[in-house]
Amino acid sequence: MLMARRWNKVEEKERRDELHRLYVVENRTMTEIAKLLDIGESTVFQRMVRLGIPSIPEKKETYIAKRRNDIVIPRKRSPQLAEFFGIMLGDGKLSHYQAVVNLGTKEFEYAEYICDVMRDLFGVRPKIAMRRKNGFKDVYLGSLDLTEWLQKEGMVFNKVLSQVDVPPWIFTKREYMIRFLRGFFDTDGSVYRLRFGIQISLTNKSAPLLASLQKMLHMLGYHPSGMSAYRVYVTRREEVTRFFQEVSPANNKHQQRFQKFFREIWAGSPVGSGARL
Repeated sequence: MLMARRWNKVEEKERRDELHRLYVVENRTMTEIAKLLDIGESTVFQRMVRLGIPSIPEKKETYIAKRRNDIVIPRKRSPQLAEFFGIMLGDGKLSHYQAVVNLGTKEFEYAEYICDVMRDLFGVRPKIAMRRKNGFKDVYLGSLDLTEWLQKEGMVFNKVLSQVDVPPWIFTKREYMIRFLRGFFDTDGSVYRLRFGIQISLTNKSAPLLASLQKMLHMLGYHPSGMSAYRVYVTRREEVTRFFQEVSPANNKHQQRFQKFFREIWAGSPVGSGARL
């Protein structure tokens, strides 16, 4: 993968002048600028920080509109909130005004499940949008109050750049860890068929987050692999089976793949014959 070329001084000045004109002089929002420049809203914010242009959302016409009075901010930790953080740290994305979960083309049933989780937590049911180009689905809920609270809870605009980590409170209860793993695995996990077994993988490009996932699995009595190529694996037969019983992924695509592989590889064979790390 090619790295983006660094700007030279002339290019940096051009981009600073362009952003200053759009954001300050024309008083456009980051969402509007992102559409004009054909880049992500988080990229607009990162460029502003890099170029020294301060954020002034209170001067935007849409600012008050983003302050909703129907959003409920959770006052207590809960297993469902732990699952939501797992979802967000998996395939979730945070912008200034929206919490978004990006899903594949065949995950409509799971998209509805996420809507139910977010409605239970925040009092408002999010919307589902389908991208015209590829059919991918986005579950999104717009609220400035929500995004500001999520930032205070440790969520960031760019998870990889910031090397985000699991919120410490997740580790305080076994049920929190189990539900966090469910949310994360449902969005950023996979189950594979090996020659003589089945393997679970958890993938992320944030090293602290991946290390915390490994720690979490150890605390729950699993024997995950070391971190390799942005992944942590669980391969022991009894632990893969227990994971699907205990964590109980809500994303049906994982359940279907596991049941299919189980029937093909392990059904009728004695426990202990699966692959081990």
